[in-house]
Amino acid sequence: MKLLLAIGAVSLMLSAMPTEVKAGTCEIKYLRTACPGKEKISYKKCKGKQKCSKFKEAATAAECGEMAVKSCRNKRLTITKSKVITALFDGQQIKASNGNEDFCTVYEKAAEEFNKCGG
Repeated sequence: MKLLLAIGAVSLMLSAMPTEVKAGTCEIKYLRTACPGKEKISYKKCKGKQKCSKFKEAATAAECGEMAVKSCRNKRLTITKSKVITALFDGQQIKASNGNEDFCTVYEKAAEEFNKCGG
């Protein structure tokens, strides 16, 4: 009986101790500009709309910001002209490292991947 009480007490203490960081909500907001005549396919990732939000878990605002920068990636160069990506962490607007709300302003490959509609 004492053993069961001891196990129960240890279990209770362990459950009260924080063992992991609670993740916050990272809302990544997308605004796409399509290449001329490519609106339907460009907006497909937002269910046919020019703008939408996607929700992910992040431990910190910095992690949310990193995910926002990665969301600027554009593999469809002749379909999507450019993107504006903004983000909220737990409902609060966060900014890129340059102070801008648009994380694509700090995306390293923006010049290579945006405004390439002509091929």
